[in-house]
Order: sequence, then structure tokens, then C-alpha cells
Amino acid sequence: MQPEARLFDVHSMTKMAVCVALICISAYISIQVPFASAMVTILTLTMNLAAFLLTPKQTFLVILLYVALGVAGLPVLGGGEAGPGVILGPRGGFYAAFLVAYPLVSLCKGEAISFRRYALAAGLVSIPITYIGGVLSVMWFAKLTLSQAVMVAALPFIPGDIVKAIAAAWLGARLNRILASGDFQ
Repeated sequence: MQPEARLFDVHSMTKMAVCVALICISAYISIQVPFASAMVTILTLTMNLAAFLLTPKQTFLVILLYVALGVAGLPVLGGGEAGPGVILGPRGGFYAAFLVAYPLVSLCKGEAISFRRYALAAGLVSIPITYIGGVLSVMWFAKLTLSQAVMVAALPFIPGDIVKAIAAAWLGARLNRILASGDFQ
């Protein structure tokens, strides 16, 4: 069966639901950084993990549902925040970038299960795209220069995001091997 044909089978929908739940829960694991515009969360880890476990279309739908739940008022955005004001504020660019970054990570992961390829996709695709969106929105809303926005919206988070990308790649490769072996049905 082609991956496209399995978009809405029970197994795929279950994986998608678990990924949405993990992403929502991970938003609560957060630390506010006093000199930065965003919080440190494990959202990027769980979104990369979703990208490794799902197809690009499924990943897009999962991230879209997550953002839509937050906009609708469920407290699932970073730090348990909710509402359209979060998306339409300085951190909104991060959420918009998630919709682009993680489906692309899923596309770049390839067909073979590979920790190295997963880590490269997470590090070279999700991190830059996410920061571009975040820096642009911080520049716009906070009226900062590019260098100021990079200092508050990107630089403090890069080391942690690299660690989270590697952790997600390791977990994603491990889980995909388990799922491919059929021992997890």
C-alpha cells in the first residue's frame, strides 16, 4: 500500500493522535528565559519525533491540529498558553514556521531508518526554518533590528535545540525500528 493511501488508516491515525498528544504535553515542559522572547520547551523534540514517525502530510496535519487547538483556546501552546493572541504576537512566527519546518523534516528523513539522516534533517532543516519564522515575528512585533532579534529569539536556544534534535533522531530511529519489526502491534 502506498504511504499516501495510509494517511487515514487506523494505525496512522493512532500514531497521529499520539503525536498530537505528545506535542500538547511537551508545551507544558517549559522554562521562561528572562532575556529571551520565547520559552525553552521540548516542543521541538516532540515535533521532530512526529516528523520521523509520520509522512510529510501527516506531520503537517498534526502540527496544524496542534496550532488550531491552541488558537481555539486550549492551553496547549508554549507554557500552557492559548488563544489567537499568542499566534498573532511575537512568538507567532515560531508557530507558523513549525507548519513548514516539520513536514520538510519528514520529507528529508528518507525511506531508510537512519539516526544520522534524522539528526541531519532535524538540525539542518527544522532549526533554521523555525528560527527564521521566530526572528521575523520578533523583529516585527518588538520593533527590533535583525541582530537584536537573533540575540533574543535564536541564539539562546540553539545549543538546546541541537541536543533536542539529536535526542529526537535517536528516539525516532529506535521507534521506527520497533514499529517496522512488527513487535509493537
